[in-house]
Amino acid sequence: MTEVLNKEEQEKELLKLLQSQNMDVFREKFLDWHLYEQGQFYLSLDKKERHLMYAYLSPKEMADMLDVIEEDHEGLTDYITEMSPNYVVAILENMYTDNAVDILSQLEEETARTYLDRMKPETSVNMKRLLHYEDKTAGSIMATEYVSIVANQTVRSALTLLKKKAQEAEIIYYVYVVSLTNQLVGVISLRDLIVSDDDMMIEEMMGERVISVGVNEDQEEVAKMIRDYDFLAIPVVDDNNHLLGIITVDDIIDVIDDEAASDYSGLAGVDVEATTESSFQAALKRLPWLVTLLFLGMSTASLISHYEVLISEASILAVFISLITGTAGNAGTQSLAVAVRKLAVSDDKELNFFSLIMSEILTGIITGAVTGVVIFLVVGFWKQNFPLGLVIGIAMLCAITIANLAGSLIPILMEKIGFDPAVASGPFITTLSDLTSVLIYFNIAGLFMPLIIGSV
Repeated sequence: MTEVLNKEEQEKELLKLLQSQNMDVFREKFLDWHLYEQGQFYLSLDKKERHLMYAYLSPKEMADMLDVIEEDHEGLTDYITEMSPNYVVAILENMYTDNAVDILSQLEEETARTYLDRMKPETSVNMKRLLHYEDKTAGSIMATEYVSIVANQTVRSALTLLKKKAQEAEIIYYVYVVSLTNQLVGVISLRDLIVSDDDMMIEEMMGERVISVGVNEDQEEVAKMIRDYDFLAIPVVDDNNHLLGIITVDDIIDVIDDEAASDYSGLAGVDVEATTESSFQAALKRLPWLVTLLFLGMSTASLISHYEVLISEASILAVFISLITGTAGNAGTQSLAVAVRKLAVSDDKELNFFSLIMSEILTGIITGAVTGVVIFLVVGFWKQNFPLGLVIGIAMLCAITIANLAGSLIPILMEKIGFDPAVASGPFITTLSDLTSVLIYFNIAGLFMPLIIGSV
């Protein structure tokens, strides 16, 4: 608790220094903070206070801070456009290329072009090249600040080069070896460089089996490779194995976070990252799904009305409709989550789709059987009507099994036709389970109707 209070007091003190325009003391205390803390303080300010910061901090200091702020932070583009164009250009030139490109890609095309035209020619060309890569590919998230050396040089010369480039490089733990035509031919760790003899040739010690990714590789596949190989960075190459850039683990963490949020949004049927929008905007985004599900729900209601005669003969059947549909819906959502997760973490060669479906069917049979026996006993003793309990138990078994099958089969089919399996959302599966559960329940009830009526 003490640390939290101290942190709050420091923020209040810093804000007072900013508002009182005590620039020297503000800079001394602010720049002593971690870059993440600087970014969070900056994001908490109003427009007038932010403008004071622009006057107090150099473009390089702002760039270092913005490098650690998530590039997709809502409102960050508004912050950028409120600065003077020359200040923005200087900031972007001092940021790591991949982070600067992320910001440019979120701006209006004309605004981004204005900034690019004011940059140094080599910087502008580099950023324009990265902007042309398709979103969510390796090319769109790679950085071009890396250290490369050639094979026919000594460790001593390589270390000298490394010292010169280390300040600008995003990561120096891996040093990539390229040919004279910039083709990737090897890799050396910083540790190996430091402990090796200064006169040893690079080609004698480099690792020739380099794991790399294509520039058009999907970012999710890149994330899997970095996870599987425990890399801090991975090189990005074109079709001719020319080294184009690197993707670092901090960028992959952002990718994993984005993919997780995307999958969860699909499962929930709503954008879970839209935190700053108004209630009206949130309602507009949620309504299409809700209206679609409403019409699906009406089909369930129509199906129930089809069995009005059955319900009129044994009104007790209506009591357990929500119990069966709700349990089956929950089972279907569980199966959906498992299937989407397995599809996300497995390669096609590793994942046996038939095995996955059969596993979920068997799981549905086991859980359905246990649940069915429990509800059979509960209803039998509660209502003193074991035929009714048997109907509900059998219906529960069948409904859960079908829901599990749908929960695993639908995302697989969606992936096969090229759609994100996560968009087979939980609400959709639940509504579909309602429809099938009602159909199963009343058909089974119709078969046992004489016994149910005789026991009432």
